Amino acid sequence: MLKFISFGSGSSGNCYYLYTETEGLLIDIGIGIRMLKKQFRDFGLSLSSIHHVLITHDHADHIKSVGSISHEFHLPIYATKNVHEGIGRNYCVTRKLTADMKRFVTPGETLQLGAFSVTPFSVPHDATENVGYQIEACGVTFCIITDAGSITAEMRPYISRADYLVIEANHDVEMLLQGPYPQHLKDRIQSSTGHLSNRDCGVAIAENVKPGIRHVWLCHLSEENNHPELARKTVEAVLRDYGIVAGKDFKLEVLKRKTPTGIYELA
Repeated sequence: MLKFISFGSGSSGNCYYLYTETEGLLIDIGIGIRMLKKQFRDFGLSLSSIHHVLITHDHADHIKSVGSISHEFHLPIYATKNVHEGIGRNYCVTRKLTADMKRFVTPGETLQLGAFSVTPFSVPHDATENVGYQIEACGVTFCIITDAGSITAEMRPYISRADYLVIEANHDVEMLLQGPYPQHLKDRIQSSTGHLSNRDCGVAIAENVKPGIRHVWLCHLSEENNHPELARKTVEAVLRDYGIVAGKDFKLEVLKRKTPTGIYELA
C-alpha cells in the first residue's frame, strides 16, 4: 500500500513523503534536517527508508536541506538540469550537492525509481525552472503541483489522471490586495508565473479532475494572505458552482504550513 505524509507546506518549508512497506520517495526538502529526523521518529519511520529525493524547483523553501540529506544518507537528488544549476547558486543551500548524487529529469519523460513510476511536467513559476510530478505506485496515481502561477494545457492531463492530488491554493485575492505587501510583490504573486489563488485553484480542480478522484489536498497557503478555512470554503464554493460536492465526490483537506499531517493510506 502507498502512504503519504506532508511534513510542511508553505513558505516556511515544504516536504512531502510517499512510501511503501519497503521504500520511500521524498518530494522537496525545505525544512531543517534535524526537524525532519524528529518527525520521522515520531511516526516510527527511518530516514534510511528514503531511496530517492525529487525536487520541484530551486526556491529556498523547497531545497534548504537538500545537500545535507543527500550527503548524510547518500541519497540521489532528482531535478531538471536548470534546477540543479539553481540549487548550486542558491546561498541558502549551505552544503552543496556532489556531482555523483545529481540525477537529471526531463519534463514529459517517465523514469522508474524502484516501485515508483515518476513523470515530471512543467509548471509556470518564477524559479529557474519548476515541475510538478505524477507518481504511479501500488495501482494508484498521485499528482503534486506546488508554486504554480497558472494552469497550462500541459498540466491538465496530469491533474485529470490523478487519484490523489496535491495542488496549490496560495492566497485570497482580496487579502493580498488589501494586505501589507509592496505592489511589486502583489503583482508577482498574481502573475502567470506567481501563485494560484484559492479561486483559481478551485477552478483548476473543478475543470480537470476525473470522476472517482479520491482525495485533494490544498497546499502552500500564504501565512499573510490566506487562512485554511477560507481556502477550503472558497474552493468548496467554486466546486459547487460546477456541481461538485467536496466531502461527497472526494475528500478535500488543507495541508498545514508548519506541522505534519497524519499518515494517509492511498488505496
